[in-house]
Amino acid sequence: AVARFDFSWGDAEYHQQTLENLKAAIKSTRKLCAVMLDTVGPELQVLNRSEQPISLLQDGLVILTPDKEQNASSEILPINFDGLAKAVKPGDTIFVGQYLFTGSETTSVWLEVSEVKGEDVVCVIKNTATLAGSLFTLHASQIRIELPTLSEKDKEVISAWGVPNKIDFLSLSYTRHAEDVRQAREYLSKLGDLSQTQIFAKIENVEGLTHFDEILQEADGIILSRGNLGIDLPPEKVFLFQKAALYKCNMAGKPAVVTRVVDTMTNNLRPTRAEATDVANAVLDGSDAILLGAETLRGIYPVETISTVGRICCEAEKVFNQDVYFKKTVKYVGEPMTHLESIASSAVRAAIKVKASVIICFTSSGRAARLIAKYRPTMPVISVVIPRLKTNQLKWSFSGAFEARQSLIVRGLFPMLADPRHHAESTSATNESVLKVALDHGKASGVIKSHDRVVVCQKVGDASVVKIIELED
Repeated sequence: AVARFDFSWGDAEYHQQTLENLKAAIKSTRKLCAVMLDTVGPELQVLNRSEQPISLLQDGLVILTPDKEQNASSEILPINFDGLAKAVKPGDTIFVGQYLFTGSETTSVWLEVSEVKGEDVVCVIKNTATLAGSLFTLHASQIRIELPTLSEKDKEVISAWGVPNKIDFLSLSYTRHAEDVRQAREYLSKLGDLSQTQIFAKIENVEGLTHFDEILQEADGIILSRGNLGIDLPPEKVFLFQKAALYKCNMAGKPAVVTRVVDTMTNNLRPTRAEATDVANAVLDGSDAILLGAETLRGIYPVETISTVGRICCEAEKVFNQDVYFKKTVKYVGEPMTHLESIASSAVRAAIKVKASVIICFTSSGRAARLIAKYRPTMPVISVVIPRLKTNQLKWSFSGAFEARQSLIVRGLFPMLADPRHHAESTSATNESVLKVALDHGKASGVIKSHDRVVVCQKVGDASVVKIIELED
């Protein structure tokens, strides 16, 4: 599991408290969990200082103004951006809501730009709604917002909160170009441990989709932010982009995450039939992870939501057509394959042919294990991350914790950290002892039984070896 800390909501202290709770839970359950920091990015916001609910009536007029001194009311909404009047024209669509556009549209409002007066934008209200809370997100459909993707405020949060907490992932909101990812990577590279942090590009608008291929090359993974995409795209196009984007991520061997799946569970114990089907389809389409937002942040049933979504994913994985997927991936990779790619695909093929109950992969960077997972084997992949000793001239430290936690977001990959005294490509004796630990781990978690077959993938000297072992009693 990965815990996402969304800095659009709450301050650093609130998030620190949540993280301390998480650390306590990790200790007591002895389960690994990764941490993702979600940036605010160029998000347009309406500020409601009085926190009084604001009622907007269909066919009425409301003014969006950059004048932050104004109090938010049914007539005027102050926003945090001076350039809106320059960016929009009459007829453009703007959405405003506290949690962008859940299924029920009484909490968010759809506006149509009627005229631009100086820096103010006058809009016609298209649906009756009540905006509640202190902050609402504003989204201008298919409009380019001239703000940096990684804002100064985001940088402050990353250096003040992200560095001491050694974040595993950075979710880069509103990624629009590959350059956005490059700039974020350059910023992280100067922050000590965070040079190991993986960057997930969050695709939220048409501009991000237009440059999807180049963004995918630069990023470590992709988050499809369907809440916002659903506004930027006509509803009938969303599924198509989802399928195409997931396919591209799968073929590149990079994790893909889908958001906004069971909105109604924010207030209800059961998802709708459509939502349940949607979760299953996200799994069948090839997504690695499902991201829950409002359902677990302010929802009444956070635990039930997680277990319900988990059960649906589990059922969908049982019917995932691995055979077709494997052939498609091998064909896409083409020939000649790279050394690592051929080892990974061979390990998966062997495991399927001998009906192995698990694949165990020894890795120090995590790359080999991710490549095996790319071929979506039907059995779990236990990735045994072997820590490496490294020095920066001042002190010695072990690497490996980042790599182990980062593989938690990859579908079918179950990491465990080995004892640092073992090396990934050392003598057979130490490998045997690590293998025993991995097998015991598999037995304890119920994925390995006696007489099972297990496929092991490891480096011996310069050679990569795939071996099949049959367990005795």
